[in-house]
Amino acid sequence: MKFQILIATLLAASASSAIAATYNIDPTHTYPSFEADHMGLSVWRGKFDKTSGTVTMDRSAKTGALDIAIAADSIDFGMDKMNSHAKTADMFNVEKFPTITYKSKSFKFEGDKLVGVDGELTLLGVTKPVALKVDKFNCIMHPRYKREVCGANAVAEFKRTDFGLNYGTPAFAPEVKLAIQIEAIKAD
Repeated sequence: MKFQILIATLLAASASSAIAATYNIDPTHTYPSFEADHMGLSVWRGKFDKTSGTVTMDRSAKTGALDIAIAADSIDFGMDKMNSHAKTADMFNVEKFPTITYKSKSFKFEGDKLVGVDGELTLLGVTKPVALKVDKFNCIMHPRYKREVCGANAVAEFKRTDFGLNYGTPAFAPEVKLAIQIEAIKAD
């Protein structure tokens, strides 16, 4: 009888580990940032301060889904005048396009490590493929939240002009480097 209970427990544990878990983006630890060349003189950097969404992941099956929404009006260059201009129709047109989204198509794993996400970025109403390279990924039992928290650092490059963000070209380079540090808390 003890052997049957042990087998049932092991089967239940292995079945539950193969179930996808959902994680809610922690908006206090997730800030997509970007940088672009400014006339060959310097590199301008900015970030978005309001991000929400979910990550669904089954590490055993090596599958997952990422659905992120970024409030375009939360753009922050660290300079009020630039922030105000970036929100206008010249650039991010936040009145017409209040949300920037990223939705995954697939996750890439090497062993147990998440190393990439293929997905689509929607910016200014234009949707294009953008692949994220995940250069750091880890999940822990968080000591304060008392549940699993996963974090990652992801990077990508794309041309803003592909999305219609043409302001200042060619003086301001169309190439953008994107970096997203993300933490997500396992849902109840």
